[in-house]
Amino acid sequence: MTKFRRIDPEISRRTFVNYSLGVAAGVSALSFITIVGSARPVSRQTPDKLPPAEGDILVYAEGTNTGKPVDIGTLEPNPTRAYPQRKTKSGETILKKGEQDSNLVLISKFPEGQLKAPTNLQAAPQGIVVYGAVCQHLGCQVNWKNQDQTYLCPCHSGNYDPKAGCKVIGGPPPRPLPQLPVRVEGTQLVVTGTYLIPPYGVSEEEYEQYKQLAEEATKA
Repeated sequence: MTKFRRIDPEISRRTFVNYSLGVAAGVSALSFITIVGSARPVSRQTPDKLPPAEGDILVYAEGTNTGKPVDIGTLEPNPTRAYPQRKTKSGETILKKGEQDSNLVLISKFPEGQLKAPTNLQAAPQGIVVYGAVCQHLGCQVNWKNQDQTYLCPCHSGNYDPKAGCKVIGGPPPRPLPQLPVRVEGTQLVVTGTYLIPPYGVSEEEYEQYKQLAEEATKA
């Protein structure tokens, strides 16, 4: 008499089907959790991570004047690095660095006659242009290239022309750096709206929601 018990094939088939359905359900649930977890609804956005918005003041991001409003009298083509800062209705001051410095901006001032399309000239008072500092390729921070007065990404040589809407003039970036519209108020720069095109990490499809987040920030 054999010591091995004969297994009913019908029972084996049912066991396999049940096991497969269980695995499929588990994978589906995990996928759903991943999708939900990766979503970033308005309620989860802390104020310091919200997009630049109308009414924000640009403040120095580095140096001895860190956190103080940028003085337009000190600006030159070599860009000043800044963050948007907001004072809420309750009196709280919020420095809006964004996700991994995504709200870091570059401020350059050129003779007004040097700025040309596709720069939004109405958003560039007195020859002052403000652009997102994060490269549209893979998210590195761009630097100044003094030889030709352009912005250059150190990671993969993405090259932008800040006098012409920060259009791409070299390298792999898929679109220009986003211009941030501003106005001059005394010696300070005040944001008049969020980025004019999607910044790095925001797709065309997500841009409307991004702008809605910026609008919500003005009500805080």
